[in-house]
Amino acid sequence: MRLILKILAPLVFWLAYGLFRLRLFRSSRRRHRWAMKLFRLAAEQGHRKALSVYGHLLHFRGEGITNRIQGAIYLQLAADKGDSKACYQMGRVFENGFEHHFPQDPARSLHYYRQAAEQQHPLALRRLADACRHGELGQAPDSQEAERWEQQLNGAR
Repeated sequence: MRLILKILAPLVFWLAYGLFRLRLFRSSRRRHRWAMKLFRLAAEQGHRKALSVYGHLLHFRGEGITNRIQGAIYLQLAADKGDSKACYQMGRVFENGFEHHFPQDPARSLHYYRQAAEQQHPLALRRLADACRHGELGQAPDSQEAERWEQQLNGAR
């Protein structure tokens, strides 16, 4: 059964994503709950995009601290699978800290920002350029490294 769910996870994700974005019944609580259940099903099978989207929805729009922490856990799983948006978000989470579950950790923040920047995520490129220029996130100021990230940012546009 798990193998079948793992194989169907991409289809379940796209069904949830389509349902979530559908204009018809936009304010329907039932449609929202169903879409969230589908996102969760796909995320629990390890689907990278489902982990990212579901984690983002829980962390930034979830009600209550438990949902927000769970969202960050899903985001971290997506980031560890290489999702650039999740990598950027985890860089922010570890830079600022979040509750007791995600304490401030400049080294981990830098790691996730770099992962996102290597995939040309523009906000991560900007943050790394600023961090290198001002010596943030546990780094010494390095204008050459800052310039390298700036060039990648300009090339990504």
